Amino acid sequence: MNRIEVLVHPTRPVKDALDVLQRWAHTHSLELVQVRDGEPSVAPAGQDTVSDLVVAIGGDGTVLRALHAAARTHTPVLGVAHGSLGALTTVAPSALGGALDRFARGDWAPRQLPALAVQPAGGRVAYAINDLVVFRRGGTQLRVELLVDDELYARVAGDGIVIATPLGSSAYSMAAGGPMLLAGANAFVCTPLAMHGGNAPPLVVSAGREVKLNMTPGPSGFELEVDGKRLETPPTRVSVTTQRDYATLVSLDDSDLGITGLRRRGLIADSPRIVAEHHEPD
Repeated sequence: MNRIEVLVHPTRPVKDALDVLQRWAHTHSLELVQVRDGEPSVAPAGQDTVSDLVVAIGGDGTVLRALHAAARTHTPVLGVAHGSLGALTTVAPSALGGALDRFARGDWAPRQLPALAVQPAGGRVAYAINDLVVFRRGGTQLRVELLVDDELYARVAGDGIVIATPLGSSAYSMAAGGPMLLAGANAFVCTPLAMHGGNAPPLVVSAGREVKLNMTPGPSGFELEVDGKRLETPPTRVSVTTQRDYATLVSLDDSDLGITGLRRRGLIADSPRIVAEHHEPD
């Protein structure tokens, strides 16, 4: 190892984890630099040289930013949770030193994350590790025509639609009634948001296919977000495909399908009756 990049949450108190990282890098005679365009500045600015590892200190949003920044060079990202462990954060600050030791000796597994390649008509491709969301502004409905490989699935009038990767399926999509896709599933899911009449259940699409969205907004317009980043001028037509192995997350437990984390965070929970039975005194 020669070089580590770091990205920190802009407002959370991350000094403890940052101190551990700085001491570890100094002890191992490694260069520590800041992810390019990262804020706030906590290390010298990185250049275009490829690093061995990116350490993201914050929450899932910080790790998401780091994954996008590291995707170009296929650099693995280690997520350090400042707060509760999320879907992308791997270790708590107190365990960072041990995690870095494991990475240095190769005792880790690469978790390859796919992305949605979002191509607006006449625009640049954007990538979503979690999801693409189109949603109405104001009180007027948004009409969305959804096609799979040019075959019409449904014309939906309502709040909009969310298209999610397996990772993103446990967020907005699941909250809207969509299915959860296990980590590693070679598919993505399209979930209508508050559809007004008709029948268009959430649709699981195999990764090799193309989804097209044609939007007809009401007078109030609509928004389009890619991994939570809002496009300034939302296009009315986009195509969505998948890119395998877009980014690499450091995993210290290659047996995790994502279920354990969802249970730990309370997003998946047992029936209350069963929970009560397990807590009954002997």
